Amino acid sequence: MPEPVRVRGSVVVPDAELVWRFSRSSGPGGQHVNTSDTQVELRYDLVASAALPEVWKQRALERLANRLVDGRVLVVRASEHRSQWRNREVAAARLASLLGEATAPPPKARRATKPSRGMVERRLSNKKHRAELKRGRSAPRATD
Repeated sequence: MPEPVRVRGSVVVPDAELVWRFSRSSGPGGQHVNTSDTQVELRYDLVASAALPEVWKQRALERLANRLVDGRVLVVRASEHRSQWRNREVAAARLASLLGEATAPPPKARRATKPSRGMVERRLSNKKHRAELKRGRSAPRATD
């Protein structure tokens, strides 16, 4: 079995809360592909889970709302490898990544600042300098 699904810090999703399903995967594999259930589907009932703190659970439900089946079950599929074992590892890693991002605290609000007076002056003087350079590239006008 792959490593336990570690969300963040010491929070781990127990194996009892995960539902694994296996099916035949499409793609290369020759005769092997017709006999082996290598595609992995990992289901995690977010609402019924006791592993996540309530605050994290609410955050995850809001952020993953468009990915949840029936508004409660998170489904992750993996079929890129020819081995069921490797697909299980990939699916568990994807679930951990999704839950880690979804339960992360919101970023701190940006405090509005304005550029310093010296910075504004440097920017304007640089603009004037560039304008002079470009003006100097044009051909001088003939005066009649």
